[in-house]
Amino acid sequence: MNLPRIALAVAASAAALLFAVPLVGLLAHAPWSDFPVLLGDARVRDALALSFAASGAAVGVAIVLGMPLALWLASGRSALRTVVRTIVLLPVVLPPIVAGIALLAAFGRNGLVGAPLAQIFGVTIPFTRVATVVAAAYMGLPFFVLAVESGLRAFDARWLDMARSLGAGPIRRFAYVTLPMIFPSVATGMLLCFMRALGEYCATQLFAGNLEGVTRTLPLACGLAMETDPRLAIALSLLLSGGSVAVLLLLKRRLPGAR
Repeated sequence: MNLPRIALAVAASAAALLFAVPLVGLLAHAPWSDFPVLLGDARVRDALALSFAASGAAVGVAIVLGMPLALWLASGRSALRTVVRTIVLLPVVLPPIVAGIALLAAFGRNGLVGAPLAQIFGVTIPFTRVATVVAAAYMGLPFFVLAVESGLRAFDARWLDMARSLGAGPIRRFAYVTLPMIFPSVATGMLLCFMRALGEYCATQLFAGNLEGVTRTLPLACGLAMETDPRLAIALSLLLSGGSVAVLLLLKRRLPGAR
């Protein structure tokens, strides 16, 4: 009898069950027959539309701001890059409630940036739809940067040298050589950013509030339903879980051990 192999199998099975049992519990308690009615509610549709809009905008922010940042981080090694990378990746490990408080401290009416915006331009960000995008981008951007930087570090720079020798300028080299070759990493980062933004709860609630039809995203609607209508909460949980499963299937070829 191979005791180490048996012990390994038992430990692996226990770990798999730890992840599988909660999902099975959701499926077992799902109100399948009432799904169309529950998810067809106007409030659910509003929350779903807002979640997709905010998450899509967060991906747009990630592309505009995260791509140059990832290019700079991957272009060399220095103490400054290490510090910046640590700051950028901090939301990955930061408790979401801390992220929400930090966003308020920065962009609130009395915040570091929010106070001048309110006093000079009369612009307030918290508890608006813009706040949902800011919270979503803050939590999702690190995943985009991390994925794109990883792709850039694995990229063979000799292709750029060849393009340069043929007279291609920096923009042309990026558009026709670098971007096509790292596109799988870019797509991975976009998907991860979108799903992290879509699932954001605590930072959004603290920074944007939970205003019906204004800032109530799908996770916030799910949390509120848990207090008033658990069946709806389970239905929304399954909806979010289905989106996560879809993303994992799309990323299957990019995950370790998938091939």
